[in-house]
Amino acid sequence: MSGRARLALCATVATLCAAGALLPLVDPVSWMFQAAALLALMTGAGALTRRVPLARPLTIGVQVLVAVVLLTFLFAPGEAILGLVPGPDAVEEFGRLLRDGVQDVGRYAIPAPVTPGIRLLLVAGVLVIGLIVDAVAVTYRSAAPAGLPLLALYSVAAGLSQGGAGWLWFLVAAAGYLLLLLAEGRDRLSQWGRVFGATAGPGRPDGQGLPFGDAGPAPAPVRTGRRIGALALGIALVVPAALPSLGSGLLARTGGGPGPGGGGGTISAVNPVVSLQDSLNQPVDKEVLNYRTTAADTRDLYLRIVALDHFDGASWKPSERTVTDVPERLPEPAGLSATVDRARINTSISTAGWYAQNWLPLPYPASRVDISGRWRYEPQGRTLVGDRGQNTRGLQYQVESLQVRPTPRQLSAAPAPPEDLLREYTEVPDSLPGIVRSTARQVTHGAPTAYAKAVKLQDWFALYGGFTYNTDVRAGSGAQAIARFLTDKQGFCVHFSFSMAAMARTLGIPARVAVGFTPGTKQPDGTTSVSLRDAHAWPELYFQGIGWTRFEPTPSRGSIPDYAYQDTSGQPDHAGRPAPAPSRARTPSDGPTAAPSCGPGERRSDSGTTCTALPAASGARPSDDGTSPWAVAALALAALLVLLLPAVPLLWRLRTRSRRMAQAGVDGEGDGAAATLAAWRELLDTAWDFGILPDDALTPRNAAARIIRIGELQPEAAAAAHRVAAAVEQVLYAPQPRPATGLALDVQRVRAGLAAAATRGIRLRAGLAPRSAARLRWACSARWTSLLLRFRTSRPVASVRRATTALRPGRQRA
Repeated sequence: MSGRARLALCATVATLCAAGALLPLVDPVSWMFQAAALLALMTGAGALTRRVPLARPLTIGVQVLVAVVLLTFLFAPGEAILGLVPGPDAVEEFGRLLRDGVQDVGRYAIPAPVTPGIRLLLVAGVLVIGLIVDAVAVTYRSAAPAGLPLLALYSVAAGLSQGGAGWLWFLVAAAGYLLLLLAEGRDRLSQWGRVFGATAGPGRPDGQGLPFGDAGPAPAPVRTGRRIGALALGIALVVPAALPSLGSGLLARTGGGPGPGGGGGTISAVNPVVSLQDSLNQPVDKEVLNYRTTAADTRDLYLRIVALDHFDGASWKPSERTVTDVPERLPEPAGLSATVDRARINTSISTAGWYAQNWLPLPYPASRVDISGRWRYEPQGRTLVGDRGQNTRGLQYQVESLQVRPTPRQLSAAPAPPEDLLREYTEVPDSLPGIVRSTARQVTHGAPTAYAKAVKLQDWFALYGGFTYNTDVRAGSGAQAIARFLTDKQGFCVHFSFSMAAMARTLGIPARVAVGFTPGTKQPDGTTSVSLRDAHAWPELYFQGIGWTRFEPTPSRGSIPDYAYQDTSGQPDHAGRPAPAPSRARTPSDGPTAAPSCGPGERRSDSGTTCTALPAASGARPSDDGTSPWAVAALALAALLVLLLPAVPLLWRLRTRSRRMAQAGVDGEGDGAAATLAAWRELLDTAWDFGILPDDALTPRNAAARIIRIGELQPEAAAAAHRVAAAVEQVLYAPQPRPATGLALDVQRVRAGLAAAATRGIRLRAGLAPRSAARLRWACSARWTSLLLRFRTSRPVASVRRATTALRPGRQRA
């Protein structure tokens, strides 16, 4: 294999190693086989064009053309010309797939399903990175800068998984890059002639020597390069972990909680909104946790994870708070008066083995938590957060909590909250659009108390405001996100809770947003199951004497609490509208607490409880992955060829041995010069497979003696080697050679003797990766050189060259 071909192969391997960091992001990983097959074909096209040779930009252009054709064949064969050439319809199909892929990336949680759009993004992304790496490292012969696109590929994977790419994938990507650097260094050294430290190549006419692996120890520059690479990799791994300032580096734990310590520390602000929308849009619903409780009615048993209390006009997120050790009994909820009715309940919760996050789901407000592990307590939000990598995977814990049951009269009569709490939780930024404040005042016009205003806001969103529940709407960010929602009136729980909390703050009502799960679905065994689609967000408003109080503005989700119904006594409200009918059943329901999320190709009905199929668009294609059976067959064949490629030397060696042994006569009857020489070549190559390099400078007698000495052959095998050598000398030097028999059996005896004296590693190498297969590489190289020479000296090519030369400036006749 030539230096450039070896470098191209290493560039492909390095790209695939870096692309391995994308594997944890999606499921299944079948896309990787498609990407590997297409990348191998594109790299092969580049290797062929460099052989011609073409100019460097033309080589890259050919590779781009091959990549486009392959992507068209895989993703848009029905719209392409002859299934390969992209036309306008194929370009339109690619645009649609790219748009769908971008939407799917934002919709699904990790691991995401491999939709057609995501598959196109993954495969095309690997091809683009592979093309850049091949162009930089092979076409322009500069492997070091090729690490930048490889780093970009790994960084994208690590960023999307929020650091979940892990140290193993970093090591794989780094190993691929080091392999590329070593291949380039070896290629540069070979351009200076024979590499010092290597011996002359046995049995090879050009005398260029054997590869490093076949010529004993690696040369000093290569050993030095390996040591430098290993040292650099070690520094990259150890230094970020050792220095406190780089503690969140490449190998830092993901999703870490508060810092270690006894009674202090802080938790950093995180934003769970994206993961909430991902959970609601999962194509397959999965159980997150299940619980058993002593509560007679679970409609109000929301499992709260975290409270988002900081509002900057663009987003809600938790403030940075001080955390402490989890106390034996949690303090009484802030602002809760002894006159408010309450009941103590106990809940036993078990989380799924796949569900791993830092915040612990708890009924609110919890009074006592019996749990093992490293957990910390944040008093303001009354939440538990994992410390030093602690998460919720596969937990079992007990929670004692309160079911607070205030009355509308108590909420209406609530006094003003403390000044510091009022100042903190009614703060809104100046960038908040004016429509938020004006709409809040319009909706609550005439409401005499903060409680009445809160109920009016809730009912406007949930009942008569004209809003539609839709999980496909992006959560949005920026100061205009709430304004757009109030205008478009489409969204999911994040939009409703964020907007109601912001509007409540403009009215002087302390508000924040809670994220967690609705109560779930009762099971026949008495437990309650909470799934991904029970993920929810709701506003909490503060009333002095009651504390933080849940409201439910999201239509068709959760349940409106009993205290959140206005006591209108059938009278019209201040806006002239009759009081809306209650949206909550007065008897417990065993059905799901949330309407299911609609899948691709469906939309929610007007009631918000069912999903119906969207009407098919004119000329729309079926919602499949766009891959024809022919494409699958071609990719399977390409993948099979890629897998069989490493076995080619072994298969060639087995075929060569079988042919030589048949020529020498396995039954001991073979004779003649051809049979003797075939047996001798097989003996030399057999010894080569076991690490004894042939030496063409030795006579057959001396060569056999060398094999016997190095291979430590026993007398029977040594005698067999001497007989084969004597037969060769008879053929080469005797005027009338004596016929020789049993040479094939003698070669088999020598092979058995070498195997008996060799270690297990040498025997495996001789059987699976025979060194003598280097002759195949030499033969292919010689044949390719011969074909190129024949092509260049052929009559048509010579005529074209003469015509081109005649047209060059300075050679035209006057």
